[in-house]
Amino acid sequence: MPGPTEKPTLSTRHPAPEDLTRYAWLSIATAIATILLKGTAWWLTDSVGLLSDAAESSVNLVAAVVALVALRVAIKPPDRKHNFGHSKAEYFSAAVEGVMIFIAAAVILMASVRRFLDPSPLENVGIGLAIAILASVLNGTVAWVLLRAGKKHRSITLVADGKHLLTDVWTSVGVVVGVILVWLTGWERLDPIIAFAVGVNILVTGWGLLRASTAGLMDGSLPAEDNARIVGVIETFIARFEGEDVHYHAIRTRESGHRRFMEMHLLVPGIWTVKRGHDVAEDLTDALLVEYPDLRVHLHLEPVEDPRSYEDIGI
Repeated sequence: MPGPTEKPTLSTRHPAPEDLTRYAWLSIATAIATILLKGTAWWLTDSVGLLSDAAESSVNLVAAVVALVALRVAIKPPDRKHNFGHSKAEYFSAAVEGVMIFIAAAVILMASVRRFLDPSPLENVGIGLAIAILASVLNGTVAWVLLRAGKKHRSITLVADGKHLLTDVWTSVGVVVGVILVWLTGWERLDPIIAFAVGVNILVTGWGLLRASTAGLMDGSLPAEDNARIVGVIETFIARFEGEDVHYHAIRTRESGHRRFMEMHLLVPGIWTVKRGHDVAEDLTDALLVEYPDLRVHLHLEPVEDPRSYEDIGI
């Protein structure tokens, strides 16, 4: 922390973001383990449902590798060509995961239709189910870890990967239930019907990820609750200057991966010195950073009496 006479710098106001690649490595290891487990379960049972489950785990591996690359790029600091950093790389990762989920769903749907038209009995159901359940427990545990870390660090890459693994868990649950029902009833076409339903569910998840990544690339505003909280901080701060004609307008926010940005216009009396106006702007920035330590704040100081200060009030 800076001393009492030191001016805050970019590094003291905005510490370097935490390296999250360890979570991507965890996801990669989990994907490899589940591919082996589910592949073995499919080989033992010849269930198209378990085959679809194994296919989705293969997609998980590709997605986890993409996530690793995205997290490595996103953590890079700003440079001359990327003045606002590289955090948007995380949205590309989420988009790739969404596309990969669509591919997995297509494979599952085609395999389920073929098996429905040409059903076949299942084999070694007991041991196959045991292996599939073990893989699901592993995926569920890692999904929980990734979702928790993604929420804590606001990483859309980790959230996307966690949701992907969670989708895999629900896929496995559906497949296991289907295989058990086939085993109990002898109705072989139930296996591909369950697999088809799982494929449709996966499509919905993939669409959600694509929507989230697109919104990020389009510089969407922060969530409404965050915007309201920011306005509350500003109004509390402005209230200190009651009677001094201090106002604000043109607040804009955006989110870029793990980074959040905000800009606004601060209107102060024209008779104030530049130093006083600057000090007030810096104090307001510090007040905002108390609530949002990672927020990049850009304030534009304007004289409250100048009509030109209000030209962009509705923007």
